[in-house]
Amino acid sequence: MLALSDAELEVLWLSLRVSTVAVAASLPVAVALAIAFARRDFPGKRLAEGVVYLPLVLPPVVTGYVLLLLLGRNGPLGEALYDAFGVTLAFRWTGAAVAAAVMGFPLMVRAIRLSVEAIDRRLERAARTLGAGRARVFFTITLPLALPGILAGTVLSFGRSLGEFGATITFVSNIPGETRTLPLAIYALTQVPGGDVEALRLVAISVALSLLALLGSEWLGRHAALWRGAP
Repeated sequence: MLALSDAELEVLWLSLRVSTVAVAASLPVAVALAIAFARRDFPGKRLAEGVVYLPLVLPPVVTGYVLLLLLGRNGPLGEALYDAFGVTLAFRWTGAAVAAAVMGFPLMVRAIRLSVEAIDRRLERAARTLGAGRARVFFTITLPLALPGILAGTVLSFGRSLGEFGATITFVSNIPGETRTLPLAIYALTQVPGGDVEALRLVAISVALSLLALLGSEWLGRHAALWRGAP
């Protein structure tokens, strides 16, 4: 196998950094929302679920445009972030991480929610009867039993983040060394005469990473019963 060029390594490293930050930033929120959706009834729950899952059905370009309107330099949230913290997300790699997080978030929430719903709540009630507080029950029973879903959702979201294109290019553009992730680099190479060979190399890398993510998610799903301590 040929060694990767500096440009290819830069694209690969940026893609991994963007996806890692996207998953790490969204995971705590995803766990909280998944538990709320699985265990609680509250006013506006259906609307909240619709908003969370909306990126799954919206064209990614639409999602990216909404992010640009909200988080762009002159957007209501973007302007507030800049005035308060001097942070600019549009046309920055951090904005690419935000776009990836938004697109992968529904998959993460869905996987965790299904795992939480599968937990036998009698175990939690038994622990409460024995004197365990809510926090102890959550960290010693609920969270460990939901761990397979959390890991599966994390892997799925990571894979989705690696493949994100539409929302990213709309929100942060395609800037070499700053926002050009694997999908954007492949697109740019297909527009350049003679770029097919390099594009195919990046396609192979992208396919391999995505396949690893899918296989990891399948493995975690198949072993969920073992993780829960089933005989």
